[in-house]
Amino acid sequence: MLRYALLIASLIWAMTGQVNAKSFAEMFPDKSYDNPDLTAFLEQLDYRQGEIPVGGADVTFVVPEGYYFLSVGDAEKVLVTLWGNPPAAANGILGMIFPADATPYDDTWGAAVSFDEDGYVTDENADEIDYEELLDTMKEEARQANAARKEQGYEPVTLLGWASPPYYERDSHKLHWAKELQFGTETPHTLNYNVRALGRRGVLNINFISEMGQLGTIKQVVPAVMDMPRFDEGARYADYIPGTDKLAAYGIGGLIAGKVLSKVGILAALLVFLKKGWFIVVIVLGGAWTMLRRWLQNRSPPQT
Repeated sequence: MLRYALLIASLIWAMTGQVNAKSFAEMFPDKSYDNPDLTAFLEQLDYRQGEIPVGGADVTFVVPEGYYFLSVGDAEKVLVTLWGNPPAAANGILGMIFPADATPYDDTWGAAVSFDEDGYVTDENADEIDYEELLDTMKEEARQANAARKEQGYEPVTLLGWASPPYYERDSHKLHWAKELQFGTETPHTLNYNVRALGRRGVLNINFISEMGQLGTIKQVVPAVMDMPRFDEGARYADYIPGTDKLAAYGIGGLIAGKVLSKVGILAALLVFLKKGWFIVVIVLGGAWTMLRRWLQNRSPPQT
């Protein structure tokens, strides 16, 4: 009986997931692009809304009509193929969130979702952190990370400072901060707005990726986006059992400095300024090759 019950439950979940996934035409009935390759790319994506379980994070996202969620595979396509980031930037990404009025190609923000299962992060000393000293440490580590980026053929990135200083909401166990970054000598600068939700077994990461001009917009949508993830029963911060559950080796300060730089900061923070240019180059070259190939195929054989 249990086996049949699980089978029925899985079928119901699958059908629900299909209902929640919208096609490009359903999601954006009034949008069109001149480039057929770009349109074909966007048509591959499933634009999900409603209740979306996120595997490996003990979290369910409840995504309302004003937003959509891209699953793991689609998020990787956007980050690597569409935005032109290193493949390593997609490692550990569990999905992405976007506003419902824009595709990932449009001038908008996107929020990358990941989870660090490092254990319970204590917030005991959250009010005692010197965030300016932390910033200096992060700047230096960003400079050191540029050597690896240059070897991979990517632009160096400068951490300019806080776009919004760190702020910890003790009641909700959520941490906010934003960084201003510069790719090479590019302007406008890149905005990386970070939110962390603390859970019993680790930390849910939501990184907003955009440019500095959208800081005000992102601040406005942060409450709505942070209301989407719900830790499952038994996985909430308050469910932690001292002496039994794993305790993370870092606190709030380490979460901002060390964890951000090592896992989702230097790579996931640098996801925006190759956003359009790389894909346009690929599309243009691909289109040129298609035209050349058709021209060669249609040429009349030389006369002998």
